[in-house]
Amino acid sequence: MASPSASLVFKVQRREPELISPAKPTPHEFKYLSDIDDQEGLRFQIPVFQFYRKNEVSLASGKDPVDVIRKALADSLVFYYPFAGRLIEAPGRKLVVECNGKGVMFIEADADVRLDEFGDALQPPFPCLEELIFDVPGSGGVLNCPLLLIQVTRLLCGGFILAIRLNHTMSDAQGLVQFMTALGEIARGALAPSILPVWQRHILNARDPPQPTFAHREYDVVPDTKNTVIPLDDMVHRSFFFGPQEVAALRKHVPSHIQSCSTFEMLTACLWRCRTIAISPDPEEEVRMICIANVRGKFNPPIPEGFYGNAFAFPVAISTAEKLSKNPLGYALELVKKAKREVTDEYMRSLADLMVKNGRPHFAVVRAYLVSDVTRAGFGDVDFGWGKAVYGGPAKGGVGAIPGVASFYISFKNNKGEDGILVPVCLGGPAMKKFAVEIEKLISNEPSADSEAPVNYKFITSAL
Repeated sequence: MASPSASLVFKVQRREPELISPAKPTPHEFKYLSDIDDQEGLRFQIPVFQFYRKNEVSLASGKDPVDVIRKALADSLVFYYPFAGRLIEAPGRKLVVECNGKGVMFIEADADVRLDEFGDALQPPFPCLEELIFDVPGSGGVLNCPLLLIQVTRLLCGGFILAIRLNHTMSDAQGLVQFMTALGEIARGALAPSILPVWQRHILNARDPPQPTFAHREYDVVPDTKNTVIPLDDMVHRSFFFGPQEVAALRKHVPSHIQSCSTFEMLTACLWRCRTIAISPDPEEEVRMICIANVRGKFNPPIPEGFYGNAFAFPVAISTAEKLSKNPLGYALELVKKAKREVTDEYMRSLADLMVKNGRPHFAVVRAYLVSDVTRAGFGDVDFGWGKAVYGGPAKGGVGAIPGVASFYISFKNNKGEDGILVPVCLGGPAMKKFAVEIEKLISNEPSADSEAPVNYKFITSAL
C-alpha cells in the first residue's frame, strides 16, 4: 500500500510568484464569514493536487496550461472576487473578508519529470510536494494573506500539475470544487460559470442570543497528559486502498443487522478501531472519532445552490480505548452511525451558537481522529481543457491546524483498474506499522461466527 512514487526525485524551476487580480473592477466591500467558517479548527491552509495528461488537441493548437489557467483565473475572480481579498479579524475573533482585489498568488513552474514516472496509480503522499506547491514566504498565514495560492507545473511529457492551497475558512471541499469547476469552464471558453457563486454566509450564523442545545462534545477541552499528539518530525505518511473486495471483507466482521451500513460508516469504524489499537492509549482514556458531515441538504429552507462557504459539522463518537479495542467492529460502527444521526438543522444552529458563546474553539484533537469523505466532491471531474484529472484531491493526510489528526476518503482507481477509496493516513512510525497490521487482520481474515472471537491472520499482497 506504499506509494510507488515515494522514491522519485526531480527538480522544479519556478518563476517569481505573482498576484492575479480580477480582470475587471469588483466591489470594495467587507463580507463577514459565517460562525461556522471562522472557528479555530478551520484557520489553516489546505493543499489540493490535480494531475493532467497531455492533450493532443491542446498541444496541436499551441495552448499552454499556465497561460490558459492564469487568464481564466483573472476572469473567474470577477465572479469570485472575495477570493482576491484578504481576511481581517473584527472584535470577538470574527473573521471578515476585505474585498480589495489584491489578488490570488500564482506560480508558473516547470519540472524535469514525466507523469508516468509517478507510477501507474497516482496517490498521496506525492514526492517533492513542497516543490509542487511552493510556500511563498509571508503567504501562509490566515490574516492579511492571499486566500488562494495556485501553482501550475508543466511536465516533460506535456501534462501538468495544478496545485491549489486554500484558506479553509473560505470554503469546504464542495465550495472549492465549485470554484475550480468555474475556473475550468472559463478556461474552456465560457463567459461565465454555469453555477453563479452565492455568499449568504449569514445562513450559518448564531442566534441572538446564542443558545446551544447540544453538548457538542467534539469541542471538549481534553488535556494531552500523555503527549499523544504526533510530533511533526515523527510523522509517517501512507495511503491505504479499499476496493469492493476489501469493503466486503470488513462487512463480514459486523452483525447482519448493520451490514447494510454505508461504506463511509464501515471504513470509519474500521479505521478508528485500528488506529486506536495502533497508538495504544491508556485503556480508560477516551478516544474520539470525528466525522465531517455535509449539511447542505439538512437545512430548511435549504442552503442555496452556488453557496461556497463551509457547510458541515464535526459529529463525534466517543469510547474508552479499552472498549473500542476489545469489542468487535460492530461496536465502533454503532457509535459512528449514532454520531452521524445527530446532525440536523437544529444541531447546526446550536453549533453556531456554541462558536459565538465559547470564543470559536478548536475541535478536540487529543486522542482524536478526523475523517472527511471527498469521494463525491468532484475534484477528479475538473477540466481546464485537458480532460478530467488523472488524480484530483487532497495532497496528503494529516493536514490541519493540528497536523496528523485528519484523513480523507478519495475516489481512486488502482493499477488493476478497480475503483475504490484511497485513505491517506499520518501516524508515528511504530504506530503506522501496527495500524497496517490491524487493517490486514480485518481484510484478510474470515470472522468468527459471532464476530467476536480473535482470529489468526496472514498478510496479503496489497491491491496497489
